[in-house]
Amino acid sequence: MKLVPISSADRARTGARLTVPVLAFGGILMAITQTVVVPLLPDLPRLTGSSPGAVSWLVTATLLAGAVLTPVLGRAGDMYGKRRVLLAALGLMTVGSTLCALTSDIRLLIAARALQGAAAAVVPLSISILRDELPPERTGSAVALMSSTVGIGAALGLPLAALIVQYADWHAMFWATSALGAIGLALAWWTVRESPVRSPGRFDTWGALGLAVGLVCLLLAVSQGGQWGWGSAPVLGLFAGSVVTLTVWSRQQLRSKQPLVDLRLAAGRRVALPHVAALLAGFAFYANSLVTAQLVQAPVASGYGLGLSIVATGLCLLPNGVIMLVLSPVSARVSTAYGARVTLAIGAAVIALGYVVRIVDSRHLWVIILGAAVVSVGTTFAYSALPTLILRAVPLAQTASANGVNVLMRTIGQSVCSAAVAAVLVRHTTLLDGVHVPTLSGYRLAFAMAGAVALVACAAALAIPSDPAPQGSERAAGQPGPTQETALEGKKVTP
Repeated sequence: MKLVPISSADRARTGARLTVPVLAFGGILMAITQTVVVPLLPDLPRLTGSSPGAVSWLVTATLLAGAVLTPVLGRAGDMYGKRRVLLAALGLMTVGSTLCALTSDIRLLIAARALQGAAAAVVPLSISILRDELPPERTGSAVALMSSTVGIGAALGLPLAALIVQYADWHAMFWATSALGAIGLALAWWTVRESPVRSPGRFDTWGALGLAVGLVCLLLAVSQGGQWGWGSAPVLGLFAGSVVTLTVWSRQQLRSKQPLVDLRLAAGRRVALPHVAALLAGFAFYANSLVTAQLVQAPVASGYGLGLSIVATGLCLLPNGVIMLVLSPVSARVSTAYGARVTLAIGAAVIALGYVVRIVDSRHLWVIILGAAVVSVGTTFAYSALPTLILRAVPLAQTASANGVNVLMRTIGQSVCSAAVAAVLVRHTTLLDGVHVPTLSGYRLAFAMAGAVALVACAAALAIPSDPAPQGSERAAGQPGPTQETALEGKKVTP
Protein backbone atom coordinates (compact mmCIF):
# COMPACT_ATOMS: atom_id res chain seq x y z
CA MET A 1 0.00 0.00 0.00
CA LYS A 2 1.49 3.31 -1.09
CA LEU A 3 1.04 6.33 1.14
CA VAL A 4 0.20 9.55 -0.68
CA PRO A 5 1.47 12.69 1.09
CA ILE A 6 -1.07 15.42 1.81
CA SER A 7 -0.34 18.51 -0.24
CA SER A 8 -0.37 21.98 1.29
CA ALA A 9 -3.36 22.84 -0.92
CA ASP A 10 -5.35 19.85 0.40
CA ARG A 11 -4.46 20.82 3.95
CA ALA A 12 -5.56 24.41 3.30
CA ARG A 13 -8.91 23.23 1.94
CA THR A 14 -9.41 20.91 4.92
CA GLY A 15 -8.53 23.74 7.30
CA ALA A 16 -10.96 26.08 5.56
CA ARG A 17 -13.81 23.58 6.01
CA LEU A 18 -13.00 23.19 9.69
CA THR A 19 -12.57 26.89 10.45
CA VAL A 20 -16.17 27.50 11.51
CA PRO A 21 -16.56 24.45 13.81
CA VAL A 22 -13.12 25.00 15.34
CA LEU A 23 -13.82 28.65 16.11
CA ALA A 24 -17.26 27.73 17.45
CA PHE A 25 -15.63 25.12 19.69
CA GLY A 26 -13.35 27.84 21.03
CA GLY A 27 -16.32 30.08 21.80
CA ILE A 28 -18.19 27.28 23.58
CA LEU A 29 -15.06 26.40 25.55
CA MET A 30 -14.70 30.04 26.62
CA ALA A 31 -18.25 30.07 28.02
CA ILE A 32 -17.75 26.71 29.73
CA THR A 33 -14.59 27.97 31.39
CA GLN A 34 -16.45 30.98 32.78
CA THR A 35 -19.31 28.91 34.26
CA VAL A 36 -17.67 25.71 35.55
CA VAL A 37 -16.67 27.28 38.86
CA VAL A 38 -20.28 28.11 39.82
CA PRO A 39 -21.23 24.67 41.28
CA LEU A 40 -18.05 24.79 43.39
CA LEU A 41 -18.69 28.15 45.07
CA PRO A 42 -20.58 26.83 48.14
CA ASP A 43 -17.84 24.27 48.94
CA LEU A 44 -14.71 26.22 48.00
CA PRO A 45 -14.34 28.05 51.33
CA ARG A 46 -13.94 24.64 53.01
CA LEU A 47 -11.81 23.17 50.22
CA THR A 48 -9.41 26.12 50.06
CA GLY A 49 -9.48 27.24 53.70
CA SER A 50 -10.62 30.74 52.71
CA SER A 51 -13.59 33.00 53.32
CA PRO A 52 -16.72 33.17 51.10
CA GLY A 53 -15.74 36.73 50.18
CA ALA A 54 -12.36 35.56 48.90
CA VAL A 55 -13.97 32.72 46.97
CA SER A 56 -16.32 35.15 45.20
CA TRP A 57 -13.23 36.63 43.54
CA LEU A 58 -12.93 33.46 41.47
CA VAL A 59 -15.89 34.81 39.50
CA THR A 60 -15.04 38.51 39.81
CA ALA A 61 -11.44 38.08 38.59
CA THR A 62 -12.55 36.32 35.40
CA LEU A 63 -15.21 38.96 34.79
CA LEU A 64 -12.83 41.89 35.24
CA ALA A 65 -10.04 40.35 33.16
CA GLY A 66 -12.43 39.47 30.36
CA ALA A 67 -14.02 42.91 30.32
CA VAL A 68 -10.65 44.65 30.15
CA LEU A 69 -8.96 42.31 27.68
CA THR A 70 -11.83 41.91 25.20
CA PRO A 71 -11.56 45.38 23.56
CA VAL A 72 -7.79 45.48 24.04
CA LEU A 73 -7.14 42.12 22.38
CA GLY A 74 -9.69 42.96 19.70
CA ARG A 75 -7.71 46.05 18.74
CA ALA A 76 -4.45 44.10 18.93
CA GLY A 77 -5.95 41.52 16.57
CA ASP A 78 -6.85 44.21 14.04
CA MET A 79 -3.29 45.53 14.17
CA TYR A 80 -1.04 42.49 14.60
CA GLY A 81 -3.09 39.58 13.29
CA LYS A 82 -6.32 38.05 14.54
CA ARG A 83 -5.07 34.45 14.43
CA ARG A 84 -1.99 35.34 16.48
CA VAL A 85 -4.03 37.07 19.19
CA LEU A 86 -6.67 34.33 19.13
CA LEU A 87 -4.02 31.68 19.82
CA ALA A 88 -2.64 33.83 22.63
CA ALA A 89 -6.10 34.13 24.24
CA LEU A 90 -6.70 30.37 24.01
CA GLY A 91 -3.21 29.75 25.37
CA LEU A 92 -3.77 31.99 28.40
CA MET A 93 -7.08 30.28 29.07
CA THR A 94 -5.42 26.84 28.95
CA VAL A 95 -2.57 27.93 31.22
CA GLY A 96 -5.09 29.36 33.68
CA SER A 97 -7.03 26.07 33.73
CA THR A 98 -3.85 24.10 34.35
CA LEU A 99 -2.83 26.36 37.23
CA CYS A 100 -6.29 25.92 38.79
CA ALA A 101 -5.89 22.16 38.50
CA LEU A 102 -2.50 22.23 40.25
CA THR A 103 -3.30 24.32 43.34
CA SER A 104 -5.73 24.82 46.21
CA ASP A 105 -4.25 28.19 47.22
CA ILE A 106 -6.99 30.79 46.84
CA ARG A 107 -4.51 33.48 45.77
CA LEU A 108 -3.15 31.37 42.93
CA LEU A 109 -6.66 30.28 41.98
CA ILE A 110 -7.79 33.90 41.66
CA ALA A 111 -4.74 34.76 39.52
CA ALA A 112 -5.35 31.70 37.34
CA ARG A 113 -9.02 32.60 36.90
CA ALA A 114 -7.93 36.06 35.76
CA LEU A 115 -5.80 34.38 33.07
CA GLN A 116 -8.86 32.43 31.96
CA GLY A 117 -10.66 35.74 31.48
CA ALA A 118 -8.53 36.39 28.39
CA ALA A 119 -10.70 33.86 26.56
CA ALA A 120 -13.53 36.42 26.46
CA ALA A 121 -11.79 37.89 23.39
CA VAL A 122 -12.19 34.61 21.46
CA VAL A 123 -15.69 35.43 20.20
CA PRO A 124 -15.06 38.92 18.71
CA LEU A 125 -11.76 37.78 17.21
CA SER A 126 -13.42 34.72 15.67
CA ILE A 127 -16.27 36.79 14.24
CA SER A 128 -13.76 39.10 12.58
CA ILE A 129 -11.82 36.13 11.17
CA LEU A 130 -15.02 34.68 9.74
CA ARG A 131 -15.84 37.97 8.06
CA ASP A 132 -12.38 38.14 6.51
CA GLU A 133 -12.16 34.52 5.39
CA LEU A 134 -15.63 33.37 4.37
CA PRO A 135 -17.59 34.32 1.25
CA PRO A 136 -20.61 36.58 1.93
CA GLU A 137 -23.16 33.81 1.50
CA ARG A 138 -21.61 31.81 4.37
CA THR A 139 -20.75 34.66 6.71
CA GLY A 140 -24.23 35.24 8.14
CA SER A 141 -24.84 31.73 9.44
CA ALA A 142 -21.26 31.37 10.69
CA VAL A 143 -21.36 34.67 12.59
CA ALA A 144 -24.76 33.76 14.08
CA LEU A 145 -23.40 30.44 15.32
CA MET A 146 -20.29 32.10 16.72
CA SER A 147 -22.29 34.69 18.61
CA SER A 148 -24.59 31.99 20.04
CA THR A 149 -21.69 29.98 21.45
CA VAL A 150 -21.77 32.17 24.57
CA GLY A 151 -25.19 30.82 25.50
CA ILE A 152 -24.44 27.30 24.27
CA GLY A 153 -21.32 27.03 26.41
CA ALA A 154 -23.02 28.50 29.47
CA ALA A 155 -25.82 25.92 29.17
CA LEU A 156 -23.32 23.07 28.80
CA GLY A 157 -20.87 24.23 31.46
CA LEU A 158 -23.11 24.02 34.51
CA PRO A 159 -24.23 20.35 34.19
CA LEU A 160 -20.74 19.29 33.09
CA ALA A 161 -19.14 20.90 36.12
CA ALA A 162 -21.84 19.61 38.46
CA LEU A 163 -21.34 16.03 37.28
CA ILE A 164 -17.56 16.24 37.69
CA VAL A 165 -17.80 17.84 41.13
CA GLN A 166 -20.32 15.24 42.31
CA TYR A 167 -18.39 12.17 41.18
CA ALA A 168 -14.72 13.26 41.18
CA ASP A 169 -12.20 15.50 42.93
CA TRP A 170 -12.89 19.17 42.20
CA HIS A 171 -9.48 19.58 40.55
CA ALA A 172 -10.63 17.15 37.86
CA MET A 173 -12.95 19.84 36.54
CA PHE A 174 -9.99 22.09 35.76
CA TRP A 175 -8.00 19.21 34.30
CA ALA A 176 -10.92 18.63 31.94
CA THR A 177 -10.99 22.27 30.84
CA SER A 178 -7.19 22.20 30.46
CA ALA A 179 -7.44 19.21 28.11
CA LEU A 180 -10.26 20.84 26.13
CA GLY A 181 -8.27 24.06 25.96
CA ALA A 182 -5.20 22.27 24.63
CA ILE A 183 -7.34 20.56 21.98
CA GLY A 184 -8.95 23.86 20.99
CA LEU A 185 -5.57 25.57 20.79
CA ALA A 186 -4.10 22.81 18.62
CA LEU A 187 -7.10 22.80 16.28
CA ALA A 188 -7.04 26.57 15.93
CA TRP A 189 -3.30 26.52 15.18
CA TRP A 190 -3.84 23.89 12.46
CA THR A 191 -7.03 25.13 10.80
CA VAL A 192 -7.25 28.92 11.23
CA ARG A 193 -5.24 31.02 8.79
CA GLU A 194 -3.97 34.46 9.53
CA SER A 195 -6.33 37.12 8.26
CA PRO A 196 -4.84 39.29 5.50
CA VAL A 197 -6.69 42.37 6.80
CA ARG A 198 -4.60 44.57 9.09
CA SER A 199 -4.89 48.05 10.54
CA PRO A 200 -1.30 49.29 10.59
CA GLY A 201 -0.12 51.76 13.18
CA ARG A 202 1.00 52.06 16.77
CA PHE A 203 -0.89 50.42 19.62
CA ASP A 204 -2.56 52.91 21.96
CA THR A 205 -0.97 51.84 25.25
CA TRP A 206 -2.28 54.79 27.25
CA GLY A 207 -5.75 54.20 25.88
CA ALA A 208 -5.59 50.54 26.95
CA LEU A 209 -4.46 51.47 30.47
CA GLY A 210 -7.12 54.15 30.85
CA LEU A 211 -9.87 51.80 29.68
CA ALA A 212 -8.61 49.06 31.99
CA VAL A 213 -8.65 51.31 35.06
CA GLY A 214 -12.07 52.75 34.24
CA LEU A 215 -13.66 49.34 33.62
CA VAL A 216 -12.11 47.75 36.71
CA CYS A 217 -13.49 50.56 38.89
CA LEU A 218 -16.93 50.32 37.29
CA LEU A 219 -17.34 46.54 37.31
CA LEU A 220 -15.76 46.11 40.72
CA ALA A 221 -18.28 48.56 42.18
CA VAL A 222 -21.17 46.82 40.41
CA SER A 223 -20.11 43.29 41.32
CA GLN A 224 -19.20 44.00 44.96
CA GLY A 225 -21.80 46.66 45.76
CA GLY A 226 -24.18 44.15 47.31
CA GLN A 227 -21.51 42.87 49.73
CA TRP A 228 -19.78 46.14 50.55
CA GLY A 229 -22.94 48.28 50.61
CA TRP A 230 -24.09 50.51 47.76
CA GLY A 231 -23.63 53.61 49.89
CA SER A 232 -20.24 52.60 51.31
CA ALA A 233 -17.16 54.71 50.74
CA PRO A 234 -15.31 52.06 48.67
CA VAL A 235 -18.23 51.58 46.25
CA LEU A 236 -18.93 55.30 45.87
CA GLY A 237 -15.22 55.92 45.43
CA LEU A 238 -14.99 53.28 42.72
CA PHE A 239 -17.97 54.74 40.85
CA ALA A 240 -16.45 58.23 41.07
CA GLY A 241 -13.08 56.91 39.95
CA SER A 242 -14.72 55.17 37.00
CA VAL A 243 -16.50 58.34 35.88
CA VAL A 244 -13.36 60.47 36.14
CA THR A 245 -11.10 57.90 34.49
CA LEU A 246 -13.44 57.15 31.60
CA THR A 247 -14.04 60.87 31.01
CA VAL A 248 -10.30 61.50 30.75
CA TRP A 249 -9.93 58.39 28.63
CA SER A 250 -12.65 59.55 26.22
CA ARG A 251 -10.90 62.87 25.67
CA GLN A 252 -7.60 61.09 25.10
CA GLN A 253 -9.24 58.78 22.56
CA LEU A 254 -10.75 61.70 20.66
CA ARG A 255 -7.34 63.38 20.43
CA SER A 256 -5.43 60.24 19.46
CA LYS A 257 -4.68 59.67 15.77
CA GLN A 258 -4.90 55.89 16.25
CA PRO A 259 -7.24 55.34 19.20
CA LEU A 260 -7.93 52.05 20.90
CA VAL A 261 -11.65 52.67 20.35
CA ASP A 262 -12.86 54.95 17.57
CA LEU A 263 -15.36 56.96 19.62
CA ARG A 264 -16.43 59.08 16.65
CA LEU A 265 -17.44 55.96 14.78
CA ALA A 266 -19.01 54.47 17.91
CA ALA A 267 -21.11 57.60 18.46
CA GLY A 268 -23.00 57.11 15.19
CA ARG A 269 -26.46 55.56 15.46
CA ARG A 270 -25.47 52.57 13.32
CA VAL A 271 -22.86 51.57 15.93
CA ALA A 272 -24.05 53.19 19.17
CA LEU A 273 -27.54 51.68 19.11
CA PRO A 274 -26.30 48.08 18.62
CA HIS A 275 -23.95 48.66 21.57
CA VAL A 276 -26.87 49.89 23.68
CA ALA A 277 -28.95 46.91 22.55
CA ALA A 278 -26.06 44.57 23.46
CA LEU A 279 -25.96 45.95 27.00
CA LEU A 280 -29.73 45.54 27.38
CA ALA A 281 -29.76 42.08 25.78
CA GLY A 282 -26.95 40.95 28.08
CA PHE A 283 -29.01 42.05 31.07
CA ALA A 284 -32.17 40.32 29.83
CA PHE A 285 -30.34 37.10 28.86
CA TYR A 286 -28.44 36.67 32.12
CA ALA A 287 -31.53 36.87 34.33
CA ASN A 288 -32.83 33.70 32.67
CA SER A 289 -30.12 31.32 33.88
CA LEU A 290 -29.32 33.27 37.05
CA VAL A 291 -32.86 33.29 38.45
CA THR A 292 -33.88 29.88 37.12
CA ALA A 293 -30.95 28.17 38.82
CA GLN A 294 -31.88 29.68 42.18
CA LEU A 295 -35.62 29.12 41.84
CA VAL A 296 -35.56 25.38 41.05
CA GLN A 297 -33.06 24.74 43.87
CA ALA A 298 -35.22 26.53 46.44
CA PRO A 299 -36.58 24.20 49.15
CA VAL A 300 -39.97 22.63 48.60
CA ALA A 301 -41.13 24.06 51.94
CA SER A 302 -40.99 27.53 50.38
CA GLY A 303 -44.20 26.72 48.54
CA TYR A 304 -42.74 27.19 45.06
CA GLY A 305 -39.26 25.67 45.07
CA LEU A 306 -38.54 22.24 43.62
CA GLY A 307 -35.51 21.37 45.77
CA LEU A 308 -33.49 20.16 42.78
CA SER A 309 -29.82 19.25 43.02
CA ILE A 310 -27.11 21.14 41.16
CA VAL A 311 -26.90 18.36 38.55
CA ALA A 312 -30.66 18.39 37.98
CA THR A 313 -30.57 22.19 37.74
CA GLY A 314 -27.90 22.00 35.07
CA LEU A 315 -29.96 19.50 33.11
CA CYS A 316 -32.94 21.89 33.25
CA LEU A 317 -30.79 24.57 31.59
CA LEU A 318 -29.27 22.17 29.05
CA PRO A 319 -32.12 22.52 26.47
CA ASN A 320 -31.31 26.24 26.23
CA GLY A 321 -27.91 25.47 24.71
CA VAL A 322 -29.43 23.01 22.24
CA ILE A 323 -31.98 25.63 21.19
CA MET A 324 -29.28 28.21 20.52
CA LEU A 325 -27.25 25.71 18.49
CA VAL A 326 -30.22 24.67 16.34
CA LEU A 327 -31.73 28.11 15.78
CA SER A 328 -28.58 30.11 15.00
CA PRO A 329 -28.78 29.36 11.22
CA VAL A 330 -32.50 30.21 11.28
CA SER A 331 -31.75 33.61 12.78
CA ALA A 332 -29.14 34.19 10.08
CA ARG A 333 -31.73 33.50 7.36
CA VAL A 334 -34.13 35.95 9.00
CA SER A 335 -31.40 38.61 9.00
CA THR A 336 -30.71 37.95 5.32
CA ALA A 337 -34.37 38.24 4.40
CA TYR A 338 -35.49 41.13 6.61
CA GLY A 339 -32.36 42.75 8.01
CA ALA A 340 -30.41 42.24 11.22
CA ARG A 341 -32.23 45.07 13.02
CA VAL A 342 -35.53 43.22 12.53
CA THR A 343 -33.97 40.01 13.84
CA LEU A 344 -32.69 41.87 16.90
CA ALA A 345 -36.11 43.40 17.55
CA ILE A 346 -37.84 40.02 17.18
CA GLY A 347 -35.33 38.41 19.52
CA ALA A 348 -35.80 41.07 22.21
CA ALA A 349 -39.59 40.80 21.95
CA VAL A 350 -39.45 37.00 22.28
CA ILE A 351 -37.23 37.35 25.37
CA ALA A 352 -39.90 39.57 26.93
CA LEU A 353 -42.55 36.97 26.02
CA GLY A 354 -40.53 34.28 27.75
CA TYR A 355 -40.51 36.29 30.97
CA VAL A 356 -44.28 36.71 30.71
CA VAL A 357 -44.50 32.91 30.80
CA ARG A 358 -42.23 32.86 33.85
CA ILE A 359 -44.39 35.43 35.66
CA VAL A 360 -47.61 33.55 34.94
CA ASP A 361 -46.32 30.23 36.32
CA SER A 362 -43.01 29.48 38.06
CA ARG A 363 -44.19 26.54 40.17
CA HIS A 364 -44.29 23.68 37.64
CA LEU A 365 -41.06 22.35 36.18
CA TRP A 366 -42.32 21.98 32.61
CA VAL A 367 -43.53 25.59 32.55
CA ILE A 368 -40.20 26.78 33.99
CA ILE A 369 -38.31 24.91 31.28
CA LEU A 370 -40.72 26.22 28.62
CA GLY A 371 -40.32 29.83 29.73
CA ALA A 372 -36.54 29.51 29.88
CA ALA A 373 -36.56 27.95 26.40
CA VAL A 374 -38.59 30.85 24.99
CA VAL A 375 -36.04 33.29 26.44
CA SER A 376 -33.28 31.24 24.82
CA VAL A 377 -35.01 31.44 21.45
CA GLY A 378 -35.11 35.22 21.72
CA THR A 379 -31.50 35.35 22.91
CA THR A 380 -30.40 33.34 19.88
CA PHE A 381 -32.00 35.83 17.50
CA ALA A 382 -30.72 38.87 19.40
CA TYR A 383 -27.16 37.64 19.88
CA SER A 384 -26.83 36.49 16.26
CA ALA A 385 -27.99 39.86 14.94
CA LEU A 386 -25.67 42.05 17.03
CA PRO A 387 -22.34 41.17 15.35
CA THR A 388 -23.97 41.38 11.92
CA LEU A 389 -25.08 44.94 12.67
CA ILE A 390 -21.57 45.85 13.81
CA LEU A 391 -19.91 44.21 10.79
CA ARG A 392 -22.10 46.22 8.42
CA ALA A 393 -21.42 49.51 10.19
CA VAL A 394 -17.63 49.58 10.69
CA PRO A 395 -14.64 49.54 8.32
CA LEU A 396 -13.09 46.19 7.54
CA ALA A 397 -9.95 46.96 9.57
CA GLN A 398 -11.90 47.62 12.79
CA THR A 399 -14.14 44.56 12.97
CA ALA A 400 -12.37 42.80 15.86
CA SER A 401 -12.10 45.89 18.04
CA ALA A 402 -15.68 46.98 17.33
CA ASN A 403 -17.07 43.53 18.10
CA GLY A 404 -14.87 43.46 21.19
CA VAL A 405 -16.62 46.58 22.44
CA ASN A 406 -20.00 45.01 21.64
CA VAL A 407 -19.12 41.89 23.66
CA LEU A 408 -17.91 44.20 26.44
CA MET A 409 -21.33 45.86 26.52
CA ARG A 410 -22.96 42.44 26.91
CA THR A 411 -20.61 41.72 29.82
CA ILE A 412 -21.48 44.99 31.52
CA GLY A 413 -25.17 44.20 31.04
CA GLN A 414 -24.72 40.80 32.68
CA SER A 415 -22.85 42.36 35.62
CA VAL A 416 -25.57 44.96 36.16
CA CYS A 417 -28.21 42.22 35.91
CA SER A 418 -26.47 40.15 38.59
CA ALA A 419 -26.36 43.13 40.94
CA ALA A 420 -29.96 44.16 40.18
CA VAL A 421 -31.37 40.65 40.66
CA ALA A 422 -29.46 40.26 43.93
CA ALA A 423 -30.84 43.59 45.16
CA VAL A 424 -34.42 42.58 44.29
CA LEU A 425 -34.20 39.15 45.90
CA VAL A 426 -32.57 40.49 49.07
CA ARG A 427 -35.49 42.88 49.55
CA HIS A 428 -38.10 40.14 49.02
CA THR A 429 -37.34 37.32 51.43
CA THR A 430 -39.16 35.18 53.97
CA LEU A 431 -37.88 33.29 57.00
CA LEU A 432 -37.83 29.51 56.48
CA ASP A 433 -36.31 27.23 59.12
CA GLY A 434 -34.26 30.14 60.40
CA VAL A 435 -32.92 31.01 56.94
CA HIS A 436 -33.99 33.90 54.72
CA VAL A 437 -35.03 32.69 51.26
CA PRO A 438 -36.40 34.78 48.36
CA THR A 439 -40.16 34.87 47.92
CA LEU A 440 -41.94 33.94 44.71
CA SER A 441 -43.00 37.57 44.30
CA GLY A 442 -39.33 38.52 44.38
CA TYR A 443 -38.54 36.13 41.55
CA ARG A 444 -41.51 37.42 39.57
CA LEU A 445 -40.33 40.99 40.06
CA ALA A 446 -36.90 39.97 38.73
CA PHE A 447 -38.58 38.41 35.69
CA ALA A 448 -40.64 41.56 35.14
CA MET A 449 -37.52 43.71 35.36
CA ALA A 450 -35.69 41.56 32.80
CA GLY A 451 -38.71 41.56 30.48
CA ALA A 452 -38.98 45.35 30.65
CA VAL A 453 -35.29 45.67 29.77
CA ALA A 454 -35.85 43.34 26.81
CA LEU A 455 -38.65 45.62 25.54
CA VAL A 456 -36.30 48.62 25.75
CA ALA A 457 -33.78 46.59 23.73
CA CYS A 458 -36.52 45.98 21.15
CA ALA A 459 -37.15 49.73 20.90
CA ALA A 460 -33.42 50.38 20.51
CA ALA A 461 -33.27 47.81 17.71
CA LEU A 462 -36.12 49.44 15.81
CA ALA A 463 -34.35 52.80 16.09
CA ILE A 464 -31.25 51.50 14.27
CA PRO A 465 -31.10 52.97 10.74
CA SER A 466 -31.88 50.54 7.94
CA ASP A 467 -28.81 49.01 6.35
CA PRO A 468 -28.22 50.12 2.75
CA ALA A 469 -25.92 47.15 2.09
CA PRO A 470 -27.23 44.51 -0.33
CA GLN A 471 -29.09 41.66 1.29
CA GLY A 472 -26.99 38.59 1.89
CA SER A 473 -23.79 40.61 2.09
CA GLU A 474 -21.97 40.73 5.39
CA ARG A 475 -19.52 43.41 4.26
CA ALA A 476 -19.78 46.87 5.64
CA ALA A 477 -21.44 49.35 3.36
CA GLY A 478 -18.83 50.97 1.18
CA GLN A 479 -16.09 48.73 2.57
CA PRO A 480 -15.21 45.97 0.10
CA GLY A 481 -13.74 42.94 1.78
CA PRO A 482 -10.90 40.75 0.58
CA THR A 483 -11.88 38.02 -1.82
CA GLN A 484 -11.51 34.39 -0.84
CA GLU A 485 -8.69 34.06 -3.34
CA THR A 486 -6.78 36.93 -1.74
CA ALA A 487 -7.23 35.36 1.69
CA LEU A 488 -5.96 32.01 0.44
CA GLU A 489 -2.93 33.61 -1.08
CA GLY A 490 -2.15 35.18 2.31
CA LYS A 491 -1.64 38.65 0.95
CA LYS A 492 -1.64 41.52 3.40
CA VAL A 493 -4.56 43.80 2.76
CA THR A 494 -4.87 47.19 4.40
CA PRO A 495 -7.90 49.34 3.79
